[in-house]
Amino acid sequence: MANHSHRPALFRNLVPLVLASGSPRRRDLLAALGLSFEVVPAGISEEISGETSALRTVTELSRRKARAVAERFPERAILAADTVVVCEGRILGKPRHLAQAREMLSLLSGRWHEVYTGVALRYREREDVFFTCTRVRFRNLSPEEIEAYLATGEPLGKAGAYAIQGLASALVVEVQGSVTGVIGLPLAETVELLLQRGIIAPGSG
Repeated sequence: MANHSHRPALFRNLVPLVLASGSPRRRDLLAALGLSFEVVPAGISEEISGETSALRTVTELSRRKARAVAERFPERAILAADTVVVCEGRILGKPRHLAQAREMLSLLSGRWHEVYTGVALRYREREDVFFTCTRVRFRNLSPEEIEAYLATGEPLGKAGAYAIQGLASALVVEVQGSVTGVIGLPLAETVELLLQRGIIAPGSG
């Protein structure tokens, strides 16, 4: 069970919460609010059949993740999310190897791109799904700079081959929209939904 006990919490749980994601970034964002939750990765296939859009991909996968975990914890609130990057009409997921990460970073260099994050919440048979779309602009990256970033190992396992909260903060010129959405969980919108559904409340309790 994850929580931050070092300082007064911004929010407290009213309902037991499960984060249906193995992402350390999502876990850290949620824990920073002071909430308690269990981390239970959904372990589902992240393939979408047929032609698909970024919006459909992130909303469908977040919904699938939440449903898969809700079957195991029917009395808890289940929160799931999925993130993809879109540049020049291409959907960029997590690179499987360095060559793929290199290709993604080369495409992003000097360009605007969009980061879509879908979020699904399931509680008491009700399902809420929303998404955010954030525009991000990279500065021009030299081949040497791309190689140096690849050598850090940070690009692997990240949608679009970068982590804006990490070393890639030195690569990003401008962000229009939710920064936490780019990291993997749009906090303002997620908190609003959790408050509306009575899952959390302000303060330490």
